[in-house]
Amino acid sequence: MTNAQLFSKLAVLPSGLKAEVASFVDFLTYKAKKTNVKQKRIAGKARGWVALKEDFDDPLPGFEDYTK
Repeated sequence: MTNAQLFSKLAVLPSGLKAEVASFVDFLTYKAKKTNVKQKRIAGKARGWVALKEDFDDPLPGFEDYTK
């Protein structure tokens, strides 16, 4: 959609709906700025959040036929 097509659709709206469209455009602008911000990843940030049990690598019961 071109800017002219968008403007012609906007021109026929009542003033109350134009204000609503303006608010939505402001929201989309804010959302676009927020999502474009890249944060630097930190290695090891989740360390200590996950713990594996001692028997993690042990065979599961009921799967003996598949592990032979």
